[in-house]
Amino acid sequence: MTAHPDINRLSFTGSVPTAGVIAKAAAPNIVPLSYELGGKSPLVVFADSDLDLAVNLAVEQFDNAGQVCLGAFRILVQEDIAEEFTARVVEKARTIKQGDPRDEATDISALVSRTHFDKVTGFVERAVADGAEVLLGGGPNEELGGLYFSPTILAGAKPESEIICEEVFGPVLTVQTFTDEAEAVAMANDSRFGLAATLVTGDRERAERVSHLLDAGTVWVNCFFVRDLGAPFGGNGKSGIGREGGIWSFDFYTNIKNSVFSPAGWNTNDAAEEA
Repeated sequence: MTAHPDINRLSFTGSVPTAGVIAKAAAPNIVPLSYELGGKSPLVVFADSDLDLAVNLAVEQFDNAGQVCLGAFRILVQEDIAEEFTARVVEKARTIKQGDPRDEATDISALVSRTHFDKVTGFVERAVADGAEVLLGGGPNEELGGLYFSPTILAGAKPESEIICEEVFGPVLTVQTFTDEAEAVAMANDSRFGLAATLVTGDRERAERVSHLLDAGTVWVNCFFVRDLGAPFGGNGKSGIGREGGIWSFDFYTNIKNSVFSPAGWNTNDAAEEA
């Protein structure tokens, strides 16, 4: 279908490799493309943050068992508060209840398929083998079995490691530390993705400054997953092409035409009279 000559537009939501296949198939027909792809978004927590809020936002990333493209799974926390913050996130994450999604007491449920479950398991196993420290979880939920993967928090992973750079799309957070604002921005932007970023700070000027510098299509400040369907939505870098939402996708889904009528009239006599 993506190579069919009668296709005028292609919009795709999915993975980067699949987007490449679609682009190659559509290229001979010069078909415009709009992509909403993956992410590896940062959650940047400064020492001046409301710590309760920061902890809650971090644990919120486990929603839907981490199967959220916008999730901020790279936790970047300032060194001054890293120990306390991390301990509190681990403590709160331990209270997450996994189970049947039909049970109102359930916080998160299972992964979507066996194939995806095995993929998430492989990410974590390779990260641990590469030196990452397991602070919480680290594998399947043995009590529930099936496709339930325990909420997992890893620390000490190498900046260039797979678990830091690639989208897991599961309930797996990594924790890294930074010293100052410049390092925080550099670490947050050190990704081929640019879908979203979450920033937690108690300083309004810092919020303005850092949100401007973050390379992401959406930046949340002291909140997460707040959506206005009239606002532009989309990613930078390998996270996609184009924007959706409100009027922002109109140019993609329409062909803009410019019709120019002669200012001199409808025939040569009109033109002569005008002269």
